[in-house]
Amino acid sequence: MKVLEELKVKRVIISKQGENSENFKKFKEIVNKKNIQVICVGLGSLDGPEKIQIEKNLYFDILWPDNQNLLNENILNNNSIVAKLHYKNFSCLFTGDIEKMAEKQILQEYKNNLQIIDSTVLKVAHHGSKTSSIQEFLEEVKPKISLIGVGENNKFGHPNDDVISRLENIGSKIYRTDKMGEISIIVNTKGKIKIKKHIKCN
Repeated sequence: MKVLEELKVKRVIISKQGENSENFKKFKEIVNKKNIQVICVGLGSLDGPEKIQIEKNLYFDILWPDNQNLLNENILNNNSIVAKLHYKNFSCLFTGDIEKMAEKQILQEYKNNLQIIDSTVLKVAHHGSKTSSIQEFLEEVKPKISLIGVGENNKFGHPNDDVISRLENIGSKIYRTDKMGEISIIVNTKGKIKIKKHIKCN
């Protein structure tokens, strides 16, 4: 909400939300007041993932949620947008705050084409919470690199030790903001990856 209130935003891409939530009501107030275009994406009546083209060779596939069958448990988390960014041979899977219920549904949705979630980089769901990142989901994503956005010494105990172990067990290299600060990933036109950390690790 703070981003919408303080920065100049032309358009927002969202998934269908629990419209009775206080967060969504506040969101609607802000976008109406500032005349921001809202684009609602997701599965349902569409034939496969919705594609959002950013520029040549750069686009998103919207893999979740299913707008016709929204999950009713922790609706704002489990109906987060899950989007796969494509740039030539590089890909990054953004998972929002989905929990294991949504991860299982995504595996079911794409059971005949699980390669669609296979990604070079995974933005780990829900700050590395114990409620997310089930083994089956991680095994299908097969990320070489996993990013965890999390505050230092947060009261929730994120990231969860079991999640860290599962990521290590699939051979993914872990980068986390509580220990490394802001993390930048730079991909050149040949698909070569460079990662910058803004805090040096001990």
